[in-house]
Amino acid sequence: MQHRITLIPGDGIGYEVSLAATRCIEACGVDIKWDNVLAGSDALKETGELLPESALASIRKNKVALKGPITTPIGTGFRSVNVAIRHALDLYACLRPAKSYVGVKSRFKDIDLIIVRENSEDLYAGIEYEEGKPETLGLIERIKRDTNKVIRLDSGISIKPISEFASERIVRFAFEYALKNKRKKVTCVHKANIMKFSDGLFLKTARQVASEFSSKVVFDEAIVDNMAMQLVQKPHNYDVLVLPNLYGDIVSDLCAGLVGGLGVAPGANIGSDMAVFEAVHGSAPKYKGKNKVNPTAMILSGALMLRYIGENKAADILEEAVKEVIAEGKLVTYDLKPDPSDPSAVGTLEMSDAIISKIKENL
Repeated sequence: MQHRITLIPGDGIGYEVSLAATRCIEACGVDIKWDNVLAGSDALKETGELLPESALASIRKNKVALKGPITTPIGTGFRSVNVAIRHALDLYACLRPAKSYVGVKSRFKDIDLIIVRENSEDLYAGIEYEEGKPETLGLIERIKRDTNKVIRLDSGISIKPISEFASERIVRFAFEYALKNKRKKVTCVHKANIMKFSDGLFLKTARQVASEFSSKVVFDEAIVDNMAMQLVQKPHNYDVLVLPNLYGDIVSDLCAGLVGGLGVAPGANIGSDMAVFEAVHGSAPKYKGKNKVNPTAMILSGALMLRYIGENKAADILEEAVKEVIAEGKLVTYDLKPDPSDPSAVGTLEMSDAIISKIKENL
């Protein structure tokens, strides 16, 4: 069966890691027709838009995309391209596994966590009021009138919406993922002790959904600051974590740190009928074209994609090949060496070649 999949190579190191991933995926014997589209800084140069409608149209048509890292200008009027894609396509669930691999430097062993992050609202909804604007001052005055809370007039304001609808579907996603993948526990992470009407609603909804799964999956809950401490002390106590958007962003990076960093952190953004798979790390433009960076995160994102489209055998073969190459520690990039200055470190292309060799051995 042929799969038609949108490929957004990204920019910076995106082209190199995307090429590594697509070559490894194809080596597994899966028949894929790639639909190449632009987004990010290269798209801006060519079309005048960071996120052209043609890129979104391709994903809507194909239902599945593999996306390389994209640069978004910091401190400008541009919002994150990644966030824009999620919102435009209602990719409400961000799935980020954090898994230990032998050969990756880490303080911990045998970590196997799944972070499920709500993608559509919270402080990432993009509802902001700029300091000093008339509408901002009007909002400050209304807040004072309605709540008797005084906000400084030189404040910028961000709005944090959390709905019952979005909370229900992300928690349900977490429980259904746990059941499908034979996971034992789902932990709801929140700050409901302080934000009683936003995080409080998230927690209340999570408890309601959890009651439907009580005979099959254990449910517990944790305040986000305590969760951060628990994860660096006792990460093996946890399994699937479900969180609102901002906490999910922060905690998923923390969990990546437990297993060696963003270089081995795959990701997926999933909606009701489509999904975009991407490496979690950034575009690292200073390394562009240097054949230096670790392609693991992008390749493992490809494995997640293969599972999503039902190519489970190919996904197993791909992940196993990555594991074997990293465990051997010979044909790996500098960051996967015990000493990053080790002259035996190879480049992006050579590491992907080694993974392809393992794939062929295992087919």
